[in-house]
Amino acid sequence: MISYRATLDVPERTLAFVASALAAHRTRVDRRPWQRAATVYVQAVMVLRWFRDGTDVAALARDARISPATAYRYLHEGIDVIAAHAPDLHEVLAHGSASGWEHVGLDGTLIAATRCRERSETGHDLWYSGKHRRHGGNIQVLTDPTGYPVWVSDVEPGSVHDITAARLGGVLGALYEAATGGMPTLADKGYTGAGIGVHTPTKGRDLDAGTRCRNTLLSAMRAPAERANALLKTRWKALQRISLCPWRIGAITAAALVLLHLQAPAW
Repeated sequence: MISYRATLDVPERTLAFVASALAAHRTRVDRRPWQRAATVYVQAVMVLRWFRDGTDVAALARDARISPATAYRYLHEGIDVIAAHAPDLHEVLAHGSASGWEHVGLDGTLIAATRCRERSETGHDLWYSGKHRRHGGNIQVLTDPTGYPVWVSDVEPGSVHDITAARLGGVLGALYEAATGGMPTLADKGYTGAGIGVHTPTKGRDLDAGTRCRNTLLSAMRAPAERANALLKTRWKALQRISLCPWRIGAITAAALVLLHLQAPAW
């Protein structure tokens, strides 16, 4: 076995936040926190290494000198503790309205996953996305006018379409209310028929000049929203391929959003 030094590409304030949050959690739930197999600092570094580099849990356990079972337990605990600080949808929309945002962007993304062996009542592969041709979970991402991600939904199986996922998660209801206050939502054609206040390009061929112009303007205005998914997935490599239970994807993505905001605040 070869030992070497490595640098974790995460600001110290992010590590300090995670360690502080974990310490507060341990104070609340542990009767004997001194009997933990690893310190708060070691656990925080483990969690951040997993998010930043997608480090294998076996390697994290070895480096922390704890068992793989304990490493998995600490990882899940860290994910939940960080995700608890994720912004609320209604608070985000209220802030956007107060800040004078002209619009928000809504886009769905597939977070790839490996442990997907679940069938629906009709017998089809629940976590397989025909659109992306791979297994994973559907996450709805809300962005500000610059395309910066400000909120993420809970996970729906990959076979669920974007507009259905938005309805199931209660996203559309909140967006309707925001639209009545003068802050509409821009989305792609996957949300066609979402309702008043959610603007999508018009489908079809041989469209008239006015409709084509509208489609071009909508596409140009919502183009920055495409960078939101890239920001999350490139900064936190764990999101590129989840090897945990796919139902954990929602909490993992919410935690990744919190960590992203710590490094580059949304506002």
